[in-house]
Amino acid sequence: MAVADALRTLDPGIRITALGTARGLETRLVPDRGYDLELITPVPLPRKLNGDLMRLPIRVRRAVRETRAVLDGVAADVVIGFGGYVAVPAYLAARGRVPVVVHEANARAGIANKLGARSARKVLAAVSDSGLRRAEVVGMPVRASITSLDRGALRSQARDYFGFADDATVLLVFGGSQGAASLNRAVSGAAEDLAAAGISVLHAHGPKNTLDLRTPRAGDPPYVALPYLDRMDLAYAAADLAICRSGAMTVAEVSAVGLPAVYVPLPIGNGEQRLNALPVVNPGGGVLVDDAQLTPDFVAREVAALITDGSRLQKMTAAAALVGHRDAAQRVAEVALDIARKGRR
Repeated sequence: MAVADALRTLDPGIRITALGTARGLETRLVPDRGYDLELITPVPLPRKLNGDLMRLPIRVRRAVRETRAVLDGVAADVVIGFGGYVAVPAYLAARGRVPVVVHEANARAGIANKLGARSARKVLAAVSDSGLRRAEVVGMPVRASITSLDRGALRSQARDYFGFADDATVLLVFGGSQGAASLNRAVSGAAEDLAAAGISVLHAHGPKNTLDLRTPRAGDPPYVALPYLDRMDLAYAAADLAICRSGAMTVAEVSAVGLPAVYVPLPIGNGEQRLNALPVVNPGGGVLVDDAQLTPDFVAREVAALITDGSRLQKMTAAAALVGHRDAAQRVAEVALDIARKGRR
């Protein structure tokens, strides 16, 4: 969406179509941002030898046929791929028909982008050494409302929006669009200790999750629990510290606004979430904690001590703000437009 916005800024007459699946958040987020969305059959790649793996070729062929119909229907001039379920059929459908630009967000490239990079006209990456050859490092595309966010200027408005006092100490907790059960358990389990330390909490627990919280006592700092945060800009502005996963987009946004964070990498996968956080953690802009170590006791002791240490938070804020490329979305858009225009000529 950040790249789509940048494309429209560069060329208001451009036609943009997003490719997605019925199971994703894109069914709501893409139309809400004013872009067309076409749905295809999802093609998750099974990690084990089972029936799903045997049916994979049939699913891929079906998804490729659906994607080719979309490309023909919109008369696509360029395909920009970011990996994920829809990327493999998109890359295969575009081969020999439409030029492809691949952007790798993670520190370790996934299977989809490794496939797409073989025939792509241009390969871009958020960080160096992603595992894709000839990749140009442009950073992680982040929406303009985040890259231009002034947390200090918005702080009072943001805290009022969520019901916090202007001088509150606010801990932001989120685990991605669907939440994270281990983060939910650890922070909600430390709710009483956090309240005793004078810490307010803004907790996005995920639309399918609930928190087992006691009823706050009169005078306690508020613990605001929400299934989803539609105004992440205000959430970032309201917070003094975040506890979050370290997906590529999360790290990019949190560091772009200069918010100190406790990054808790997803304990499954190929370890890319840990690698994503290191460029921010190494210079001091964040703290890395293993999922198993994030317990209610850790939150009550270590996180509470960190968020109440103003001097350390200030240093972490300065370090986080120096990381990243704020013009990444525009750079990806410029590359895609250049390739599309050359193809039309």
